[in-house]
Amino acid sequence: MSQRTIAVVTSSRADYSHLYWPLRLLQEHPNVELRLIATGPHLSPEFGQTVREIEKDGFAIAARIESLLSSDTDVGMAKSIGVAMLSLADVLGAMRPDLLLLIADRYEMLAPAATALSLRIPMAHVEGGEISEGAIDDAVRNALTKMSHVHFTSTQAARARVIAMGEEPWRVHRAGAPSLDHLRRSRLLSREEVEARCGLNLSRPTLLVAYHPVTLERETTREAGALFAALEEIVRKGDTQIVFCYPNADAGSRELVDRARTFVRTHGDAKLFVNLDAVTYWSLLRCVETMAGNSSSGIMETASFALPTVNVGLRQRGRERARNVLDAAPDTEGILQRIAEARSPEFRASLKGMTNPYGDGHAAERIVEVLTSVPLGAELLVKRAAAVNGEGR
Repeated sequence: MSQRTIAVVTSSRADYSHLYWPLRLLQEHPNVELRLIATGPHLSPEFGQTVREIEKDGFAIAARIESLLSSDTDVGMAKSIGVAMLSLADVLGAMRPDLLLLIADRYEMLAPAATALSLRIPMAHVEGGEISEGAIDDAVRNALTKMSHVHFTSTQAARARVIAMGEEPWRVHRAGAPSLDHLRRSRLLSREEVEARCGLNLSRPTLLVAYHPVTLERETTREAGALFAALEEIVRKGDTQIVFCYPNADAGSRELVDRARTFVRTHGDAKLFVNLDAVTYWSLLRCVETMAGNSSSGIMETASFALPTVNVGLRQRGRERARNVLDAAPDTEGILQRIAEARSPEFRASLKGMTNPYGDGHAAERIVEVLTSVPLGAELLVKRAAAVNGEGR
C-alpha cells in the first residue's frame, strides 16, 4: 500500500467530536501522513478555543485558519467563507494532499471544498445524503456531495439519496455516523464523574437543551421564544434542572447565548456550558432524563441511549429519526405537551430494545479502510455521469 497524505478540516467542537475516531485511526495508520487543519470557531475564545482540546488529545495542527468574524449576522457568515478561502488557498496549495476529508453540512466547509476543487484535490465527504429542511445546512450538504469524490453516509437511505444525485455507486459507502464510535471505543464517565466534572446533581430530573439558530429563517431566532417560555414553565412547576449547550456559530447565536445566560442568572436550577468535550457530552446524554432543542445530536446520537428527545421547529425537518424523537411545533403549549409525553413512564417503556439507525460504532474503521485503499489520480477525480431516461453514458 502506497503512502498517502490525507488532510482533514475541522471547524468546531461539533464536527471534531464526529471526526475524533477517524482521526485517531488515520494517525495510527503506517501508510498515512495526517495533516489536520483547524478553522473558525476552534480558534475563537468566544466558543471555547477548542483547538486546545485537539492538541490535548495528541493531534498536531498542520495549519490554523483564522476565519470567524466577530459577527452575529448572515453577512458575517458569508464573509467568513471568503476569509477562510484566502488562507486555505495558500495552505492547500502548498500542502497538496492526496485526499481531503470533510464532514457534514456546516457553511464553513464550503471554503475548503471550493478551494480543493480549484486545486484538483480529491475530496471525501462524511454524512452526505441526509435532510434538514429548515437550515442552510441542507444545501451545503448537497453541494459538498457533488463536489466530493468519495462518500461515507450514515444510513442506507442517505446512501440511496447520494446515488440518486448522480454519484457512482462504487464511490458511496454506508459507514454509519462516526460520532457513535465513542459509544463503543471511548470510556464514558460514570454518573458520579459527570456530576463532579459538570457541577451537577443528576439524581434530579434533568433536561438537556441544545438549540441553534434556524438559518433558513430571516429572523433566525424567531422560534426560540416559544422554547424559552416552555422552559420557564417547566422550572416554575417542578424540580427539573435545565442544562444548556452553547449554540453553533451562526447568525443569531449571540442572542441565543444571551437568552440562555439570562435564564441561568435568574434560575438557580439552570447551567450553561460553552464547550463539553465529546466523552463528557456523551456521558451526560447517558445520565439526563430528557433532551429538547433542534440539534442533529438530538436525533443522531440520543437514540443510542433511548433518550426521550423533543425536536422543536423547522431546523431538522425531514431528517431520519428513531422512535425516541418527538416533534413539536414552535409554540409553547405544543413543546410542553411533547416534553410531558417524553417524560412519561409509558413513553420511556416503549423505547426498550430500540436501535440507532445511524450506525453501530464501527464507522471510523470503514472510513479509514476506504481512504487508505481508494485509487487516486484521474480514476478518482473524473466522475462519470449517470444515465438519464435510459440513455447510455
